[in-house]
Amino acid sequence: MDVTITVQNYVWTVVSWAMLSAGIWLVLGKLKWKNRILALFPGLRYYALASAVGMRREGIFCCVAELIVYSGNLTNIANKNERIVLAWVLLVVAAFVFLFVYRIRVFLRVIRVFGLRRRWILLLIVFERISLLVLGAGKKYQPAGYIPADEDWMAGTAPAQLGTVHGQDVLAHTSGLSVDLSDRSVKDMNKTRYLLKDISLHIPNGSLVLLLGGSGSGKTTFVNALTGYEKANAKVMLNGMDVYEQYEQIKYRIGFVPQKNLIRGNDTVKNTISDAAMLRLPENMPQQDRDSRIRNVMETLGLTAGSDGLVGKKSGGMLRRISIALELVSDPELFILDEPDSGLDGVVARELFEKLRSIADDGRIVIAITHTPDRVADLFDKVIVLARDSGRVGRLAFYGSPDEARSFFGKESMEGIIRSINKKEDGGEGKADESIARFAAMTAGRTGAANE
Repeated sequence: MDVTITVQNYVWTVVSWAMLSAGIWLVLGKLKWKNRILALFPGLRYYALASAVGMRREGIFCCVAELIVYSGNLTNIANKNERIVLAWVLLVVAAFVFLFVYRIRVFLRVIRVFGLRRRWILLLIVFERISLLVLGAGKKYQPAGYIPADEDWMAGTAPAQLGTVHGQDVLAHTSGLSVDLSDRSVKDMNKTRYLLKDISLHIPNGSLVLLLGGSGSGKTTFVNALTGYEKANAKVMLNGMDVYEQYEQIKYRIGFVPQKNLIRGNDTVKNTISDAAMLRLPENMPQQDRDSRIRNVMETLGLTAGSDGLVGKKSGGMLRRISIALELVSDPELFILDEPDSGLDGVVARELFEKLRSIADDGRIVIAITHTPDRVADLFDKVIVLARDSGRVGRLAFYGSPDEARSFFGKESMEGIIRSINKKEDGGEGKADESIARFAAMTAGRTGAANE
């Protein structure tokens, strides 16, 4: 009787292994995963399946958890210390729960990749082996809109070798904004992932600068590095002061206006700006000077008329001006705006950027991100173009005047420049690497000529 039960258990174990391995093998084939042999091994099979849908981290967790569960099934601990037995049982139970949760996460991604309905998750949980066999063998089940495996995992881990503009002599300037950035990286599962690399430039005071870049090019990361919000491996100097080393003294000289309006709607315009002045200006500043600053900011942005009206009753364009006023009241030397014209029509957006032009003309540095740059391109002094290289790292593809940018990229519009550096699968021309390398070579040539 015991022998019969043992044989039945052995047969069921083999059949169970074969069904699950075959199902994962077939699914991996549809996902174009090269190392399908991993489907034959406990632990590694879930690692392969997770990695094939861009979830390698979850795959590692599943692999470790399943190996612990299997070792619990195969290890004879009957004669060991009771405490060891209890600890081991608890570990196996925890690993089983962990494996269950992370398998669900992987299965949900598989469902999305194959364009299936979410109710498939129940089939995969209850009838995992049969469901994977059906999914892998059924001709009607094919990946839909599939992103190549491991793209997210590998992003930024291997920057393209395209030359560098880092290390140029930009820090010799005693005024304006000087940036010499070697890299901005993060640690992810013991891998170094680069978000930005090799950016070196100098922006004079009184400049209105357009920051361009496609999706994932690192615009937000770059802005955070400039402001000191997220430090990079860099030297950032603002009018002779080190932004990183002297952050507490200089942070009030930097203004940032986010894309969304973060202001109360139940107070008047004047009171809202006055409250911002109370928070951002020195406590010992005379009230007369404080009132003068508020008045000048409101006049500059055209907020004097209707200043007693409620903020919540103002138009979209007026709300953006109020948001700008909240930062401008502290008289920043560096002013950064993330899509200040978002949701505004052409005429209102133009008026807003004309206000930014006048702010820059007062001697400040104004950097703006906008997704509709051509309607206001003539107002800018400089253009920074960031592009994502083939290693998926944000790099400097160009820095210069708008006319120089059009000439460099051979395009008549700023939007044309973005299309040229975007990936082909995103509707672009895929010339990011070419532009980055060409600009690095051109910058190195200028530096070499200047040093001769």
